[in-house]
Amino acid sequence: EREFKVDGSPFPLNRKEFNILNYFLVNKNRLITKNALAEHVWGDHIDQADNFDFIYYQIKNLRKKLQTSNAQIEIQSIYGVGYKLIEL
Repeated sequence: EREFKVDGSPFPLNRKEFNILNYFLVNKNRLITKNALAEHVWGDHIDQADNFDFIYYQIKNLRKKLQTSNAQIEIQSIYGVGYKLIEL
């Protein structure tokens, strides 16, 4: 079962958000490039994509959910490279 909890309460995520957050948690405090994230979550056919708008959209929604749930983690943008998950 795929489930995240924040302070013991269920943290609702769609499948892509779950996969993204799980990848960040496995690689906590490490820089994750947009390409690496896209390949891990969306698969090998990602090289056919014109842009990374689909990643920006999922990250934006995931950040909102993390903030409203008072989770003690945050996804930081590393300008021009990718993202990093840090503890607050």
